[in-house]
Amino acid sequence: MAIFNTSSTELKHLFISWVAISYAFAIMLAWSDLGGRRPTSSEIFGPFITDLFIISLITVGISFIFHEMGHKFVAQQYGAWAEFRMSFGMLLLAIYMAWQIGILFAAPGAVQIFGPHITKKQYGKIAASGPVMNLFLAFAFMPLLNGTGFLNDIGRLGVIINLLLAGFNMLPISVLDGRKVLAWSPIVYIGLFMTIIVVGMFFVAILI
Repeated sequence: MAIFNTSSTELKHLFISWVAISYAFAIMLAWSDLGGRRPTSSEIFGPFITDLFIISLITVGISFIFHEMGHKFVAQQYGAWAEFRMSFGMLLLAIYMAWQIGILFAAPGAVQIFGPHITKKQYGKIAASGPVMNLFLAFAFMPLLNGTGFLNDIGRLGVIINLLLAGFNMLPISVLDGRKVLAWSPIVYIGLFMTIIVVGMFFVAILI
């Protein structure tokens, strides 16, 4: 079996999700730039949103894709079929809520995994790979904090988004990654969760 394989369907779903989530996040950022005012339709479809959209593509968009590809890569190493599938309705809801109330509710889809012989330990490792990928990305964005203007904005948002994604997904509830990691190994769960907290504290210390 190939180490990493995909399909035209998966690539299409990833691209649409990347653009939609990034656009929704850009709209949410627009609320802040406008002093808490809801952006008008001309603002979210015009030049005003362009810079915010580019920043979002590089930060939240890439963070989301790498998180999902972390799951996919590890699952395929265990011989499972794994491909991302978007939820088109949830993507539209994310954009609508970002515009109407300035909150990003993102459930764009997930990597679908089919492997009848996958063990609990392997499922735990597959689940952990997403938050671990976000931790690596948080560190990857940190050097940009030394930059100014556009680069600093990308670095700051990149770190924040990846730490939030890692922390949120490690909550041991519902379909989140944390539930599977905890079911596999409480020790690994605690270690990974504490690592996310420590990295978050380190980031705050840098900003102070």
